[in-house]
Amino acid sequence: MLAYLHKYRVAAIMALAMMLIELAVELSQPFLISKMIDEGIKAGNNQVVWLWGGVLAASALVAFGAGVLSSFFSAHTSQGFALDLRDKVYGKVQALSYDAFSRFAASSLITRLTGDVTQLQDTVFMGLRFMSRVPLVVIGSVIMALVVHVRLGLLLVVALPPLMLFLLWMMRRASVLFRGVQTRLDNVNGVIQENLTGLRLIRVFVRMAHEIGRFGKAGGDLMKASIAALRLTETTAPLITLVVNAVIVAVLWYGRIKISAGDASIGQTVAVINYSLRTIGAMSALSSIMATFSRALASSQRLDEVLAAGDRFAESVPAEAARAEAKETTAAIRGAVAFERVGFAYPESDIAALDAITFSAAPGERVAIMGATGSGKSSLVSLIPRLYEPDTGVIRIDGEDSRSRDVGRLRRAIGYVPQEALLFTGSVRENIAWGNEHASQAEIEQAAAAAQIHETIAALPEGYGTQLGQRGVNLSGGQKQRLTIARALVRRPAILILDDSTSALDAVTEGRLLDELKKLSCTTFLITQKISSTMSADRILLLDEGRLIAQGTHAELLEHSPLYRKIHESQIGGAQHVQGAH
Repeated sequence: MLAYLHKYRVAAIMALAMMLIELAVELSQPFLISKMIDEGIKAGNNQVVWLWGGVLAASALVAFGAGVLSSFFSAHTSQGFALDLRDKVYGKVQALSYDAFSRFAASSLITRLTGDVTQLQDTVFMGLRFMSRVPLVVIGSVIMALVVHVRLGLLLVVALPPLMLFLLWMMRRASVLFRGVQTRLDNVNGVIQENLTGLRLIRVFVRMAHEIGRFGKAGGDLMKASIAALRLTETTAPLITLVVNAVIVAVLWYGRIKISAGDASIGQTVAVINYSLRTIGAMSALSSIMATFSRALASSQRLDEVLAAGDRFAESVPAEAARAEAKETTAAIRGAVAFERVGFAYPESDIAALDAITFSAAPGERVAIMGATGSGKSSLVSLIPRLYEPDTGVIRIDGEDSRSRDVGRLRRAIGYVPQEALLFTGSVRENIAWGNEHASQAEIEQAAAAAQIHETIAALPEGYGTQLGQRGVNLSGGQKQRLTIARALVRRPAILILDDSTSALDAVTEGRLLDELKKLSCTTFLITQKISSTMSADRILLLDEGRLIAQGTHAELLEHSPLYRKIHESQIGGAQHVQGAH
């Protein structure tokens, strides 16, 4: 994490320099006070009192200015550090494949990008402004106490080693506890996220009380973890105060003896006591700083998990593929797709989602994919844009191994419509143009017309400028699906993937949409459960438990596939089946 401070090293150095000036003034003050007492007040010399008093006042002004500048430079460094770190982590999240991304819950990533980065930001500020100052105050106070009077200062020296060992133990223990706190905070955020996104379903099923109890349990776990961590850190300061106060009592007792014997002056004793008091304040602050550092250590480990998350698919690219990628031409992707004995299992799963899938699709063909729930339809199409990579076999795009292609160029040639219609906060125009930020208004309207949503948009209060609610809550399911299809079509893709994204459309609208797709010169993969959608397909893939059990045209499958005939009969009817077979 400290590598991100390099950019702000000048400001950090200035913050430390100003802090050192402030510290030097602070450590000199008890020594100056002892001079005032012994050489001025005790001797009755007002001129000396005014002299040292003036020096104290001037040094206080210097310390004030240095403190303000130190705070300014510390804040600048910590804010810039947090900005760069947050951008880096967010960029890493965007670059993760589904394999690596699936290791982190969405709520956990939100907590890491907000709470954990903020914790490190606060720690950097405290490190520059206080954290490095506090141990120097302790060390400086001990040294100055020894300078003023060696024997009195030794009482302070004896107490420090056990206190430092205790603080180190506390920091290690607290780091583990605070990591548990952050994990339970992830759980709380996860419950909140699920409740807010599923609020309609919760109310329909009258599960409000259950969800409130679930949130209460997560909040209770967070409270218990926080109490355990804070109980450890908050008992540190009183213990340190007790030990150092005992040292002060010892200094007062021993100082009285030395004053009576003429081996020490009142000013020296007062100075050593003053340095002891400063040590109390510093050590008490050090305990809270250790707690902050423990939190930061836990947060840095959590952020490092994201930054260090490896993409096993990217790492598995063979050297030949990497060299081919470097030599790749800028020729446009035509859209030919071929699977050659492709096998795939999801990360941390031993069950094959796809097993030895082999088929090919020529540019411009429409491929319909059918199968029961869990048969591997979505898994198959997710391999085409390299959201995942196959464990075995090869996927070829225009005859080349897809892994030899730059993933960015490949995905820019693909229009993808997921199962869940996901829209973003903004206008209708912005949501469609999200697929192609350079699209003109005419191109946006053309894509909307092809997706059978143009007339609906035109009827909205502000047309394409109408603002959508969060996740498009002010639209119906069918309208959201058509908007996401328009978003994919505006890319003018070479490959179009429709992952069961016409399920909310009526038969007439779906028929018009499919007719429009025929006019596009793109290879289309259509996941569907409707026979009406497969009848015009150039190729139909029938999946069952991850295996390709049949492929061909509508007529060929009616003749050779019992399962396809069964599906056809259940939807179209036996009479039409006989007619279609002939």
